[in-house]
Amino acid sequence: MDLTKIASLGLSVGIFCFVVWLVRERRLREKYALLWLCTSVFVILLTVSRRILEVAALAIGIYYPPSLLFLVGVLFLLLVAIGHSVTLSRLSESNHNLAQEVALLRKQVDDLKEENKKG
Repeated sequence: MDLTKIASLGLSVGIFCFVVWLVRERRLREKYALLWLCTSVFVILLTVSRRILEVAALAIGIYYPPSLLFLVGVLFLLLVAIGHSVTLSRLSESNHNLAQEVALLRKQVDDLKEENKKG
């Protein structure tokens, strides 16, 4: 194996192990980990066997196999961006609802304070 394959394999295995560690330490949720784990396994397979890359590229209709790696990279980043956008949207809505609830509770507290002063 040449140096490039060894470096790619080491990096991919390292990322895989790091993601598993992050999940075990509860620093990364499983739904995000799945995407990272699948990507690292995919890169490991492509690193170990160039034939898999060539067959996969030709099956899709890509005639220059390294272009498949760029396509996978772009799709991976697209999935990450979409996932973050969904999470951000959900958190924004939740934040808006919480702000409304806090305002209502603050109003109730102020009303109770006024009642106690009068009574």
